[in-house]
Amino acid sequence: MNRINVEKLVAKIISESGDDSKRSGLKSTPERVAKLFEEMLSGYSLSLKKVVEGSLFDTNLDDMIVIKDIEFYSLCEHDLTPFFGSVHVGYIPEGKIIGLSKIPKVIEIFSKRLQVQENLTNEISNALDSTISPHGLGVVIKAKHTCSIIRGKNFSSSNLTTSSMHGSFRSNLNTRQEFLSHIQSKS
Repeated sequence: MNRINVEKLVAKIISESGDDSKRSGLKSTPERVAKLFEEMLSGYSLSLKKVVEGSLFDTNLDDMIVIKDIEFYSLCEHDLTPFFGSVHVGYIPEGKIIGLSKIPKVIEIFSKRLQVQENLTNEISNALDSTISPHGLGVVIKAKHTCSIIRGKNFSSSNLTTSSMHGSFRSNLNTRQEFLSHIQSKS
């Protein structure tokens, strides 16, 4: 991303809105917005292979592993407004586990791009499934979308929930229900 070009565009947006991009409260805004966009779109420069490198470990475990309430934020590809919330991941290993700190990093790869939540859920799920090849895997995302909060009537308290299930999480109702009960519990 060319930060100088983004700064110029932001200054133009400010000017086109009728304000003065050089006044004291706005003088540094183009630079701050450019840095913000650089961070919020940093997923394009991240590689799944590099993120998970050295973090897969052999195991004989066959019990469900659940990581919940992983915070994320992303930018809606339709209107460039943020959406944010929590990702919940569960899987049943089949010979491999992944280091706990790597799951939020995998989420970051895909959330720090222009996105829609439905695709984000599937991209995270497919990446984890292809990386650890578990017996079963589930990803659930609950998020608030600022586009509906700002522009929508009566949507300010609504959340969008999306899910993607693989293997036994898709084919076995009891396994899926166990995962969902874990992510719904308060602890």
